[in-house]
Amino acid sequence: MHTVKLGNQDIPVGKIVCIGRNYIEHIRELGNQPPDKPVIFIKPASSFIGEGGTIVIPPHSSDCHHEVELAVLIGTEAKNVDANNALDHVTGYAVALDLTLRDIQGTQKEKGLPWEIAKAFDTACPLSAFVPADQVGNPQKLQIRLTVNHDVRQDGNTGDMMRSVAELIAAASAYFTLEAGDILLTGTPSGVGRIVSGDQLLAEIEQVGTLSVSVA
Repeated sequence: MHTVKLGNQDIPVGKIVCIGRNYIEHIRELGNQPPDKPVIFIKPASSFIGEGGTIVIPPHSSDCHHEVELAVLIGTEAKNVDANNALDHVTGYAVALDLTLRDIQGTQKEKGLPWEIAKAFDTACPLSAFVPADQVGNPQKLQIRLTVNHDVRQDGNTGDMMRSVAELIAAASAYFTLEAGDILLTGTPSGVGRIVSGDQLLAEIEQVGTLSVSVA
């Protein structure tokens, strides 16, 4: 069983619900169109690694990209919730990386096939420890940053999200029940790029913490 830290608690990881195309500048850099509805996909718990972990890029890919994101830990069951009270279901926040095998994703898209295999591989979801939700003021006013080998790759603010954390929880809960231990990744700002063997990644989110991982 995979667990994440919330203070002194070990929380079993449920499903990892991810949101694509939630920052306009990131949408533009990949040549996509802003979606009418949230783009939702799921990573398995087996994709999780923690602080100090090692990313292992599968041998069938040569183009793995980093995407730094705010992660949200669900504390109580949410089904068909309204955005106005969606944050009541949040128990913590963390720093996350949504790793993407961009070459595999591109091939799957060209064939009109689902692309979870580009997002759900082992080590594809590094996560920091979670901080209690009440220690984070406004989740829509947080600086978010990623460096690779000390070079700044991504530098944005959660205020640039197309849809807020509360709106994303409401949207996801309309499709399936969010349960305690589920994690929501909220999209990435612009600046995504390739990582290779030997890279050192440091992700930071204001009031939330840091996440340091390396690439095997």
